[in-house]
Order: sequence, then C-alpha cells, then structure tokens
Amino acid sequence: MIRVFVVDDQAMIRSGLCSLLALVEDIEVVGEASDGEAALAALAALDAPPEVVLTDIRMPGMDGIGLLQRLGPDGPRAIVLTTFPDAASLLEALKAGAAGYLLKDATSEDLVDAIRAVAAGESAVQPV
Repeated sequence: MIRVFVVDDQAMIRSGLCSLLALVEDIEVVGEASDGEAALAALAALDAPPEVVLTDIRMPGMDGIGLLQRLGPDGPRAIVLTTFPDAASLLEALKAGAAGYLLKDATSEDLVDAIRAVAAGESAVQPV
C-alpha cells in the first residue's frame, strides 16, 4: 500500500484528489493539509510517514517549494502539482527535491502512474 499525503490550498482540489485516490486499490490517503505549515504539523503527527506527498507549488503561507525544502532529502518523496506549465517552476521544484512534477490537467491515470513511480524510487516529470 502506498501512503499518500495531499497538500493544496483549494479545498475542492484537495477533496477531489483524496476522493480519486481513495478509489485506487494500492494507494491510501493518510492525510491532507491546506498549506506547507499545516502539512508539516500533520505529517509530524502521523504514526508512519507517507511514501509520497502531493503538493501544490503555489499556496498562501508556506508554498510547496518551502514544504519540500523543510522535508529535506530524508523526508517523503514528493510530486509537485501545478497549473503553471513553465520551465522555471519545474526547475525550482526539482532543485527543492521534487521527484515528480505534474500539471493539474494531467489525467487520473497519469497521476496514479506518477505516484507509483515516485513511490518506487523513480521520477515522474511531465514535460513543460
């Protein structure tokens, strides 16, 4: 079972991601948060860390880049989700430690495939 934690400031997006992932047999959503600070607190309270964190790149308060920097190289692997298809955001996410980068218009199958790949130690980067 791949444990996933979802971080997005938009409640509808966060809820949709959690609902979608709940339908996948080998994925379990273990928590969610609306920004990086809330994510750090919730992650610290978990009994076991997730294998994958899905995080929006731009959020009020601590954004996805700040979250990745705070999680560090020993933290869970992360996939950045964004509506911004630009190379600068991709490079910023990769420098901060992201193992994946997907646009929010990716298909459900692409998202699930990316989660599985990142959990297996691979990378999943959608071209921009």
